[in-house]
Amino acid sequence: MIKIEKFLLTLSIIASLGILFILTPIIALFIAVDPNTLVKTWFTDPLLSEQARNALLLTLEAAFTSSILLMIIGIPLSYFLTRYGFRGKNIVEAIIDIPLMIPHAVAGIMILLAYGRRGILGPLLSVTGIVIEDSFWGIVTAMMFVSFPIMIDTLKLGYLSIDESIELVARSMGANRLDTFVKITLPLLLPSIVAGFLLSWARAVSEVGAILIVAYYPKTMNVLVLEWFNSYGLKYAVSLSFVLVLFSLIVFILLKTVVKK
Repeated sequence: MIKIEKFLLTLSIIASLGILFILTPIIALFIAVDPNTLVKTWFTDPLLSEQARNALLLTLEAAFTSSILLMIIGIPLSYFLTRYGFRGKNIVEAIIDIPLMIPHAVAGIMILLAYGRRGILGPLLSVTGIVIEDSFWGIVTAMMFVSFPIMIDTLKLGYLSIDESIELVARSMGANRLDTFVKITLPLLLPSIVAGFLLSWARAVSEVGAILIVAYYPKTMNVLVLEWFNSYGLKYAVSLSFVLVLFSLIVFILLKTVVKK
C-alpha cells in the first residue's frame, strides 16, 4: 500500500509539473495585461481598435471556413483510409502527415509555388477568380494546409473506434452503404467530428508562419500581434494576445462541456 501511494504521489507531482508548465505562460500573460492599454486597443483609440477588431474577426472567419472545408474533405477521406486497404496506402497517409513536420515558413512557400499566381495551379485558379496572394482565400489555404493532418488523423481514430460489425448488421438488414453511413456511422462519429473541427480550428487560429508568406494582408490576429510588438512594444502585443487567448479558452471549455454531454 505504501509503495502504491508513493507511486501515485510521484505521478501526481510529474502531472502537476506538466500542467504548471502550460499554465504559467497563460497566467503570466493575464498578469501582464495593462488595463489602460487594453481599453485603448479595443475601444477608445479608433485606429487601433478598428485594426484589432478586423484582425480578430478575419482570423475567426478564416479559421471557421478552413475547418468547415476540412470537415467536408476529411469525413469521406478518413472513411476511405480506415475502411479500405489499397496499394500505396501508407504513402498516402505519410503524405497527409507531411504538414506536421514542415516549418511554417516553408509551408507558405510551398503553397505559393502550388497555388500562387505563378504557381502550378495559379492560372487555373485565376480563371475562377480565386487569388491566393494577400487575400482571404490565401489565409484559408494556409490554415487548411497546416490543419489538414489534424482533421484527418482525428477522424481516422473516430472511425477506428466504431465497431464495423454494427455497419455490417445494418447492411445485412437491407440498408445500402449510403444509408448505413448516414444513419449509423455518422451519428457514432459525431464526437470525433466535433473534436476534429475544434482541433483544426485551434491550429488554424494559431497559424502565423505560412500566413506571413502567403497573405500578409489582410492582417490576421497573429500577424497583427507581431506587427504591433515590433512597432508599439510588448504592452500592445499583450493586449491583442490576451483577448485571443481568453476567447480560445472560453470556446474550448464550452465545446468540451458540450461534447461530454
